[in-house]
Amino acid sequence: MKIDVLTLFPELFESFFSTSIIGRAVDEDRVSLNAINFRDYSKNKHHKVDDYPYGGGQGMLLTPEPIFDAIADISKEIKPRIILLCPQGERFTQKKAEELSNEEHLVFICGHYEGFDERIREHLVTDELSIGDFVLTGGETAAQVMIDAVVRLLPGALSKASSHEDDSFSSGLLEFPQYTRPENFRGMKVPDILLSGNHGNIAKWRREQSLLRTLERRPDLLETAELNKQDQEILEQLKRSQD
Repeated sequence: MKIDVLTLFPELFESFFSTSIIGRAVDEDRVSLNAINFRDYSKNKHHKVDDYPYGGGQGMLLTPEPIFDAIADISKEIKPRIILLCPQGERFTQKKAEELSNEEHLVFICGHYEGFDERIREHLVTDELSIGDFVLTGGETAAQVMIDAVVRLLPGALSKASSHEDDSFSSGLLEFPQYTRPENFRGMKVPDILLSGNHGNIAKWRREQSLLRTLERRPDLLETAELNKQDQEILEQLKRSQD
């Protein structure tokens, strides 16, 4: 996979691209990551990339030409998925991360100032995405969140191929509780079932705990989660016990 980030602050990505799972994926050639300063594509003698909005208003808008020219320059071989980081966009989810992980080339456009010239949104981007209902100074933080979520899904990025399958949201549910050594820490003990060695019972317990945690903390997720008949029965029992 190739991922390009159009930004006015490429230095924000230097350590991000070289550490942890992201850095390992780069070192193993599983992904190519590039931060591109779209100011370099400005034809203005002062290298300006923003201007006042027509009709008046506060703040400045990013002008279309540098971003259009940057996209044209980096997408000559493969037509990329072009993502605009925007608080008006679709909420980014694990499902969207899984979808994007199947693409060959992603481009993230990080904005600043008061916004973008609307022609960037209408005629260039394929997706508008947001990480939440709040406003950031720029799109760089949001881009890093999305890149992290996508890259860890690439084949071989994690040490175990199935490591992400039990993550919260991967199955539509929150992740079950997990424990490690010591078995007894200051009187707080690991649940006996996890020490039983019975993998069937452990799997059943973990599923029940995922359902319980989701019911208690994010019941909205149950509306779209993939639930079988047994899951539905467990949920009914859990709801009755809460009454």
